[in-house]
Amino acid sequence: MQTPAPGIRIGDEVRRAIEAGAPVLALESTILSHGLPSPRNLEVGLESEQLVRTAGVTPATIGVIGGVAVVGLSPAEIEHLCKAGDVVKVSVRDLPIVRAKALDGGTTVAATAWLAHRAGIRVMSTGGLGGVHRGASETFDESADLGTLAETPITLVSAGVKSILDIGATLERLETLNIPVVGYRTNRYPGFYVADSGFALDYRIESAADAAALARARDELGLASAMLVANPVDEAQQLDPTFHDRVLAEALAAASDAGVAGHDTTPFLLDYVQRATGGRSLEVNLEVYRGNVALGAEIARAVAG
Repeated sequence: MQTPAPGIRIGDEVRRAIEAGAPVLALESTILSHGLPSPRNLEVGLESEQLVRTAGVTPATIGVIGGVAVVGLSPAEIEHLCKAGDVVKVSVRDLPIVRAKALDGGTTVAATAWLAHRAGIRVMSTGGLGGVHRGASETFDESADLGTLAETPITLVSAGVKSILDIGATLERLETLNIPVVGYRTNRYPGFYVADSGFALDYRIESAADAAALARARDELGLASAMLVANPVDEAQQLDPTFHDRVLAEALAAASDAGVAGHDTTPFLLDYVQRATGGRSLEVNLEVYRGNVALGAEIARAVAG
């Protein structure tokens, strides 16, 4: 474990697990502070931690409390981020700002991965990654997740990127950044709400042990990038692909008609999809997250073993 900076606090349970070499799984907090409605967000936050513990792994939900980045939030701190009305969304660039201003924040994939690695945690689970946005050739709109993952050697489990993004461009960007992507028991890249985004993957793995072997090989080579494990939602739980494509096309057209652009685009599209699917997309979101947390716990055990 690296010596934490003064602005980073590692929870006692997480610290003990890291020092003992026991498996630890990092979890982001923007899904709780910005991704899910109340009280569902608190239920999911606490249930996810319990799922990880049941698998014999220590959960480390990461967030910012009063300007202090916390690796291993307490249940009370998780509840605070779920219920407080002034929680900000924190990527790596925002960490010094929220520290100086003593703000509360939910950490994105980028900030969570960076803080987890800084604390010595080797595996993380999330729902979907940020990626390259549609129209990025003109706007240069690309998630900071990608740049951070290019220099943060953590194993990250996700269900691909949300289908509202430009998935093909995201995969090209991941290749350019030398970030390995492997499918978990699939050669198709998942599209978050659907198991198959329509894009192929060159490599697949069949087990948590395979993921641990890849992480070990990366470390032996001295490479600094994350290892991305793409874990598709169960096909029985996905949105119907035809229905998904129709709703997405409608959402994109509505955003264009409303003149929505920039950082307002993603929340607009996600809200439109949720309303158009009668809340079904939210349920798929939760299935995705549970599956990634469960697989991440398995990989954390394999990495620690």
